[in-house]
Amino acid sequence: MTMWTFTEDLDEYLAAAGAAVATRPVENTLLLTVAETLRRRGSDAYGEGAPRYGWWRGADGAVAGALLWTPPHAVLVGTVTAEAVGPLAEACVTLGRPAVSAERGTARALAAQWRRTGAEVTTVLEQRLYRLAELTPPDPAPPGRARVATAGDRGLLVEWVDAFRREVGHPGPGAGRAVDDRIAYGGLTLWEHDGVPVSMAGVSRPAAGTVRVAPVYTPPQWRGRGYAAAVTAAVSGAARGAGAGEVLLFTDLANPTSNGVYQRIGYRAVEDRVELAVGG
Repeated sequence: MTMWTFTEDLDEYLAAAGAAVATRPVENTLLLTVAETLRRRGSDAYGEGAPRYGWWRGADGAVAGALLWTPPHAVLVGTVTAEAVGPLAEACVTLGRPAVSAERGTARALAAQWRRTGAEVTTVLEQRLYRLAELTPPDPAPPGRARVATAGDRGLLVEWVDAFRREVGHPGPGAGRAVDDRIAYGGLTLWEHDGVPVSMAGVSRPAAGTVRVAPVYTPPQWRGRGYAAAVTAAVSGAARGAGAGEVLLFTDLANPTSNGVYQRIGYRAVEDRVELAVGG
């Protein structure tokens, strides 16, 4: 029987859908990395609401779609078959109409389904997923050097992660825990000029052979000098050197500057994701 199954049990979700999600690690990077963070840091890693997990089985019984929701954030929809979209639209209504983030084609199909029921659907965010092809560091490079952040940088890193979250529209608690987790595995890198940190880039733990670069942040007073491109190139090269099969990142399509920067250092577009808010 074709159906969506939902649970609040991460282990149940991973046992049922983990292998299927990992067969498309690039397109499912958000599901993979968020699930890994929840596994390591607990169910409150992204907020106080209990996470929900879902998967779709086709007529042959095989898992052919998955999603992950960490309230109050958007439901993250991974790769899904077309037949799963209609039931997914209905399921999201029963979940209370949370915001949904999905690949553009899936998002369009969901929006059409909701609008047919009279719901109001608004586009909140459009992002582009990139994968690293041939790394081309900035030449000439800006002055300074990259170094892996340590516990001694914690105060600055928490301040910058908070600032990054506010800029992208996702403020909230938990920056300290996120920074501590990243420091534990060398997941944050600073670009320093004359001994002063001027930019930061993070990288996720490996998941199904992939890593994702995020966050990338430069304080306003240091922007426009090439620091973000340099530190992103540094962490991207280090990740590839450590054995990552794919190095990925997302950009906001409303920011042509960042999209241009990442393309110049070797990132190539994979797909677009759209976040939708549903009302009515």
